[in-house]
Amino acid sequence: MEPLDVAMLVLRIWVGVVIALHGVNHAKSLEGTAQWFGSVGFSRSKFQALASAVVEISVGVLLIVGLLTPVAAAGLIATMFVAFWAIHRSHGFFIFRPGEGYEYVVTLAVAGLAIAIAGAGSASVDAALGIEDNLDGWVGAAIAGAGLLAAAGQLATFWCKPTPAEAN
Repeated sequence: MEPLDVAMLVLRIWVGVVIALHGVNHAKSLEGTAQWFGSVGFSRSKFQALASAVVEISVGVLLIVGLLTPVAAAGLIATMFVAFWAIHRSHGFFIFRPGEGYEYVVTLAVAGLAIAIAGAGSASVDAALGIEDNLDGWVGAAIAGAGLLAAAGQLATFWCKPTPAEAN
């Protein structure tokens, strides 16, 4: 394996584990997750909690195995952009700031974009299926960028920023 293939394997596995475990955490407490989604201004909060858990676990598994990698990256980017826009953007860069800044979610989104552009690497299901070379570069970037459109659709459909009184 070439060094880039090893690097992509390491990056895919780590980012995949992080987002999958985030989804597992949501799944283990769907009611609490639904309440949280409602408290930050999402309608249909039970649906949002379930969808969040399913998407995050699915994206994680797809990244770990390297299957339809730019599609998984698009899911990661969409998830992180929704979190950025609805929660973190108004709290500054650093995650340790009150309300949690956006450094974490933007870092994961950028990692997703890098994975989509570079491709899954030779140690992936995409490579085993012979589709990796069709899904990297600008094609991968475009597919991953579609995650921003999905995020915009979710925000437009389900999110209405709560007033300070509603958030309490």
